[in-house]
This record gives sequence, structure tokens and C-alpha cells, in this order.
Amino acid sequence: MCAQVAYCVDMDKSVIIGNMEKRGWVAVGPDDDWQFYWASTQTCRNLFSVDSGYRMNDFQLINHFSNHYELTRKDTMVKNIKRYRRDLEREGNPLAEKSAEGRYLYLDFIPTTFILPADYNMFVEEYRKNPNSTWIMKPCGKSQGSGIFLINKLSKLKKWSRESRTVFNPNLVKETYVISRYIDNPLLMGGKKFDMRLYVLVTSFRPLKVYLFKLGFCRFCTVKYDDSAREMDNLFVHLTNVAIQKQGGEYNNIHGGKLSIDNLKLFLEMSRGKQASDKLFNEINWLIVHSLKAVAPVMVSDRHCYECYGYDIIIDNNLKPWLIEVNASPSLSSTTVSDRILKYRLINDIMNVVLPPDGVPDVKWNKVPGADALGHFSLLLDEELAAQHEQQRQNKNRNRQT
Repeated sequence: MCAQVAYCVDMDKSVIIGNMEKRGWVAVGPDDDWQFYWASTQTCRNLFSVDSGYRMNDFQLINHFSNHYELTRKDTMVKNIKRYRRDLEREGNPLAEKSAEGRYLYLDFIPTTFILPADYNMFVEEYRKNPNSTWIMKPCGKSQGSGIFLINKLSKLKKWSRESRTVFNPNLVKETYVISRYIDNPLLMGGKKFDMRLYVLVTSFRPLKVYLFKLGFCRFCTVKYDDSAREMDNLFVHLTNVAIQKQGGEYNNIHGGKLSIDNLKLFLEMSRGKQASDKLFNEINWLIVHSLKAVAPVMVSDRHCYECYGYDIIIDNNLKPWLIEVNASPSLSSTTVSDRILKYRLINDIMNVVLPPDGVPDVKWNKVPGADALGHFSLLLDEELAAQHEQQRQNKNRNRQT
């Protein structure tokens, strides 16, 4: 691990730079011969664009896949998961089996969602089946809770539509939104709503290689949950984003409104039992793997790339997990001391997993880290290793028969 590597960073985050410096790496500029680039999504877009003409060498690694937006844009994520389910259904795959009510038995992990304005008529049809339901509107191209609002009346959506025409000129091009059925029965702790932020590392999409960071956390609202109409516009009740919650008077700067996943597991085991808790976390693993399988066919699986995604998951009161969104650039800013330590470990462990044993980037490496390199990551799926194990199993069975 003491090899001197040329690195480039285009964001001023101490948890990233600290990890590079600890390894004795040398900082260089983007136009120099870098080997390891921790870049923003915009930098990657520019680098991978046809116009740039940039070709990476075998000794270079970068931290985003070129079309990560297939998973990390709210609309394309939904489109890809819906297509994945339809394709499995068409193939007669038992994974796509449905209940008598028409819901997927094994792949029902995103709330009912439509893309506006394109799916407006389909949304209205669904809304009228249950006019008392609440829906949440999110702009596809924004993050940190920006532009999100709840509706429980069609008139509110029509009002938004009328007003947006005056905003998105000159060609009346409207920003794309997703509108999803609001999870109005969230699991609460201390009467407050929370979601989970999990870090998922993908080192290859074909074959799929996925790792889950064990040190995820829960993000809490600062105001007790209230699903009444009078609190519908109170973002401190409904949105867990730290960027929003820290603006409230109830925000706690010591713990930052966060709780570790380990403590969540303890709470669940005490309140619901270990079996129920284990089942929930198995379903979360399932959700992660199948969301990635949904986008794998359309992802550009470049061997120079890896990516750490921030998965946002809400658990409802029946202990069912729901995938809300996936972030390509989960925040590396630290709100507390423990937050800083966690994110420093995250970056360190990512680097250990994506780099060969000698610590020098090399795309010819088979991307199979040793157990001692995983740190706080656990392997969720390696399709290549799974295929090898299956082949070995079949060979053993054949040998027994002969």
C-alpha cells in the first residue's frame, strides 16, 4: 500500500484528501498523468463526452460510471425498474409473479410512481381510484430536498401545472418531476419519521459486483410525524434531508439527527423481534441487488470505473422497505465528529476494495479483493464468483453420477 500514486480531486473534501495523503500519494492536476481521480459527476460527464476525445489508460481509475444517471436520476431509475419487471414478466420468470391485486410479490420495492408531465393522464386515473391518498412531487434534476412538496388534491397539482408554465419559459419547457404515492405509515422512533442512508459500492455492472457498507445510518426529522392536512407543507415533519432539517430550530448539532444502523437493529430486535429484523435487512439486500440488476443492461460497464451510491430507503410500519432514490454523489460533508469518522472510513474502505493488492490502479486486475481488504464492506453479489461456484457444483454432481 506504500506505492506512490498520482491522484486528482476536484472537490475540497478533507475525508478524501486525507485518505490520499495517508497513503503517500501525490496530488496532480486534471491535465497531468493522474492514476486515481475522485471527480464530480459533472467532471465525469465532460471527461466521457464524445467531444472531449479523452481515452483512459490501463493505470487510471475514476469514481463514476459514465451513465450513472440511469440509476441516480429519479425518473430513469423508475423507468428502468419498471422495464426490468416487465421483461421478467414477459420471460415468465417467477420473480415477476403478482398477487391477486396485481402487485409484484417479490419486486414491489418502489412506491407507485409516475413521471410528469408525460404520465399525467395515467396518474389522474390512479389518483381517482383512491382520492384520499397523499402523493409526493420531486423534481428529477435536484437534490437535498429542493423543490419537493406533497399533494392530496388534484386541484393542487393543476395549480402547480398552471404556475410552472410561467416559470419555465421561453419555450414552456417544463422540468420533469416524479410523483409517487407517499408512504404515509412510516416506521417511527420517538414519534419521528426517519429514512436510511446506505452506501453501496459497485465495481462492475457486467458481471455485477456489489458491496454494502455496514456503517450506514438513519436520518431523522426534527418534528414529530403528523399526517394531517394542516402539516402537509411542514417539511420538518416529512423530509429527512439533513440540508432541510438543519435549518430548523429543533436540529441537534451533537448527533446531527442521525442514528447508526446497528442501533436501529437493536431497536427493531427489542420492539419487533430478531426474526422480523433479519427479514427486513434481507429484503433491503434484495432490493439493492435487483435495483442494480434493473440498470445493469443499460450501464456502460467501463473497467476504469467504480461508483459508491447513496441509497435512501424508508421502512413502513409493517417493516417493509421502500427504495426512495439513489444518489451518485452522496454527501461527504461532515455534520458531527462521528459523521466525519464514518465518512473517512468509507473512503478508505472504498479505495481498498477497488485497488489491487499492491495499491496501484490497474484495470487488468480481476476486481476480486481479498477478505482482509473489505474493511466495513460486505459482498452482496459477485456474479462472476457465483457463476464459478455454480459451475463447480454442477461438476461435482456430474462426478458423483459417474
